Amino acid sequence: MLRWSIRRSTNYPWWTDVAAFAGGIAVAGTLWASLHGGPGHPADPEEQAAVPPHTIEKPAEHAHPKSSASPKTQDKPSEKKEKVSPAAPAAAWSDSVRVRVYLSGRGAVETVPLETYVRGVVAAEMPLSFEPAALEAQALAARTYIVRKLLNNDRTGVPAGGADTIDTQDNQVYRSEAEMDELKRTDPSLWSKANEAALRTKGQILVYDGQPIEALYFSSSNGFTENSEEVFPESVPYLRSVASPWDREEASNWETTSEISVRDFYGALGVQETAKLARAGAGSSIRIVDRTPGRRVKTLAVGGQEWTGEEVREKLGLRSAAFTLDLDKKTIVITSYGNGHGVGMSQWGAEGMAKEGYSASQIVSYYYTGIKIEDASKLAGAAKL
Repeated sequence: MLRWSIRRSTNYPWWTDVAAFAGGIAVAGTLWASLHGGPGHPADPEEQAAVPPHTIEKPAEHAHPKSSASPKTQDKPSEKKEKVSPAAPAAAWSDSVRVRVYLSGRGAVETVPLETYVRGVVAAEMPLSFEPAALEAQALAARTYIVRKLLNNDRTGVPAGGADTIDTQDNQVYRSEAEMDELKRTDPSLWSKANEAALRTKGQILVYDGQPIEALYFSSSNGFTENSEEVFPESVPYLRSVASPWDREEASNWETTSEISVRDFYGALGVQETAKLARAGAGSSIRIVDRTPGRRVKTLAVGGQEWTGEEVREKLGLRSAAFTLDLDKKTIVITSYGNGHGVGMSQWGAEGMAKEGYSASQIVSYYYTGIKIEDASKLAGAAKL
């Protein structure tokens, strides 16, 4: 579900600086209160807008949480972390489950044990240079995603009968057994990191109200994740907008800029009377109407017509719906922040949290509001898989 060159420009729009700063202060303040046993002073309304709807605690060794605005300058946290510990029933159940993966490049179906599949997804979806806790969080999300599909007999995106899932981002990107064997031969340390992420979380999934969640994830945010209903049809209680200040520091290609002519801009959106509007210039006919709780474009008005930010992102091929427009008569400069739909867990945010000492369970509990980690073997219907 996602991708990532290193560019960290300081030429950010004012709203991004304010939002990222407020988000970092809000996260640090909320964590401080949770660790010191008191609510502290109430935040003013502007600060409250950036406070995540739920909190997580730092490992016990950290009496004073550090600012998340500059993780690379902070002291290294203690190695003692809370870890996900798979129970014996979950491990045994996991060994019995098979996943049939349609390999799009070969047009064949590969049947593998569940944890082999999870290992292949972790290796494909997240850079194996990431911290172990981030990789474990990815393993939890990947396993939850496929278990939910199996339990619901969901074949969405799968082009062939006899397969449960496909190896592309239509479902989850997956490295086949042959590809993983090659990785093990050429770089055994990276293979081991993917394998350990699967084994340390073996049989564990993320649940809400006793059911596996829709464990959406994406590459990087603009500083905030997004409410599900701003991108997808439904409001989901565990897919809520939270501050994610780590992304700006950690993510490669966090800010990208492109330039397009006014005529081509109108054409890409399919705006009627393109020639007439192009002659009039961009300033009088293009306007960002409003933004989402996650600071992405909610509605863009062009020549009396309106599009959602996600529609504009898709039509223009932008990395994110968090974008700004710099207009003149003939050209439009578009700057976008982050990469992906913004709903669920930010992978680069997970990496930033892991570098600060958060465990996998803390990472997923932060990005998926109100979830629990449970043995998949306890779910109704799990025995039939």
